[in-house]
Amino acid sequence: MDIDLRFFATFREAVGEKEQTRTVGDDATVGDVLTTLEGEYDGLEGQLLEEGQIRPQLSVLKNGRNVVHMAGAETSLEAGDVVSVFPPVAGG
Repeated sequence: MDIDLRFFATFREAVGEKEQTRTVGDDATVGDVLTTLEGEYDGLEGQLLEEGQIRPQLSVLKNGRNVVHMAGAETSLEAGDVVSVFPPVAGG
């Protein structure tokens, strides 16, 4: 099945584009996708997951809803889903 990925700020720089469509297995989870991304892009290695869970300072959205309010890294995906990955935001 196909899903859309959206990257922001430093993650966009690491991937080299702001959006991509990716084919994943029918039983894929958000964590599976993030693991794959960490393995494919040097700039993302160790930046998305920590001990199999989404790093606490990140925002990962599935169709506009933060997956922390779903099943976290175990959130299942369906065809046509949009997964957005936001790096930590600092400021004051």
